[in-house]
Amino acid sequence: MTVTSGRSCKKIIAVIGDAKVPAGSEKYELARELGCRLIDEGYRVMTGGIAGVMEGVSKGAKESENYTCGSTIGILPGFDPGKANPYVDTPIACGLDIARNTIIVNSDAVVAIGGGAGTLSEIAFAWQLYRLIIGYRIEGWSGKLADTRIDWRVRYPDIPDDRVYGVDSADEVMEHLNRLLPLYNIRHTRIP
Repeated sequence: MTVTSGRSCKKIIAVIGDAKVPAGSEKYELARELGCRLIDEGYRVMTGGIAGVMEGVSKGAKESENYTCGSTIGILPGFDPGKANPYVDTPIACGLDIARNTIIVNSDAVVAIGGGAGTLSEIAFAWQLYRLIIGYRIEGWSGKLADTRIDWRVRYPDIPDDRVYGVDSADEVMEHLNRLLPLYNIRHTRIP
């Protein structure tokens, strides 16, 4: 593991969750509100680039008054960048299918909204990659893992309450990001 030096560029927040929720649903609207707030606060947004929560957060990001082109990044599972939802500025068609989950969560922090098995794998990768993880207390893996530790490892000895930080609102997400993100500064380099 390596402690990162300070970068001057905008921090990238990965938002993960259900791909099969429709526009207007609770999870979609939570994602949309969060996307707008993240851009309002000066972050960039990265997702898996397709539908559901990923589309909602990207749409919300574009609704922010602080939105600029390049604020939304999508790491697509296939080879066709045209498969990105219409709110993704930078589609990266990696062709890695579900293995792309490790790329998405290798951001500066991860926020989960619901989610199934794919989201579960992303949360596990984020934990192993020493990321700050925030999970909405809502149906799905984010709710099941909110306020818990993923396993026994001590990722940050100086953060005794390290866990998936449970939240109920975008305000709480922003409070955790602004307070904790500077503390979560280790980058995984290899399995010891």
